[in-house]
Formats: sequence, structure tokens, C-alpha cells
Amino acid sequence: MDERSIILFDGICNLCNGAVNFIIRRDRKNHFYFASLQSDTGRELLARYLLPVNDFNSFVLIEKGKAFTRSTGALRVCRKLDGLWPILYMFIIVPKFIRDGVYNMVAKKRYVWFGKKEACMVPTPELRARFLN
Repeated sequence: MDERSIILFDGICNLCNGAVNFIIRRDRKNHFYFASLQSDTGRELLARYLLPVNDFNSFVLIEKGKAFTRSTGALRVCRKLDGLWPILYMFIIVPKFIRDGVYNMVAKKRYVWFGKKEACMVPTPELRARFLN
């Protein structure tokens, strides 16, 4: 698993599931693999990288043996997407406390604004190989 870039996401969050679908459509080289934070794989990876296993408010990118959370993880993902999305990586120069402050505000309200599912998303058969659950 250390060679893969893995995105851990809140599997019951509609915004997070939308973000995963957005990434899949713009990742034609299949660079990213996915696991929900709630899954056994997600919890195992959180524990391995010494991250809280019961906090589902963070987006996590695991890449080259390091875990990147919140806005840093999201910006690092943008850097590898097709199209003009890599331009967003320039926001990495904004201080982390500001970027993560905005991220945290959205994370706290995401269920209210976007809703949530009763269970984690189930990938289509074509996408199943990219999900580690």
C-alpha cells in the first residue's frame, strides 16, 4: 500500500462522496485509491499514521509514506488532477491555520448543507478496484 496514493474520506457524507466522484472523473491515470474513514482499512491506516480513528471531519491523503490532512491533503490531490485543477495548489502558500480554518468551518456544517447517507457509498463494479474496503 505504501506505493499508492490513498484518499480517506467520510463515507456517509454527501459532500465527501461528491468529492470522491469529482476526483475519479479527473484522475484518468488512476493515481488515487480510496477508503472510507469508517472502514476497517480506513481505521487501520488512521492508526498507522497516528491519526484519530473516530474523527471523521478530516480528508486524509496518504502519499509516499506520509499522511496529509485537511486543506493540505486536498491541495496535494488537486496538483495531480487533469485539467486546470493543479493551479489550485498555489493556495499552499496561504498559511495552514487560515486554510484549515476555512476547511474546518465547511467540515462542521457539511451534513447540514449537503446531507448524509445511512451507509457508506458502494462503488460501481468498474470502480471497485480503486476502493480498498
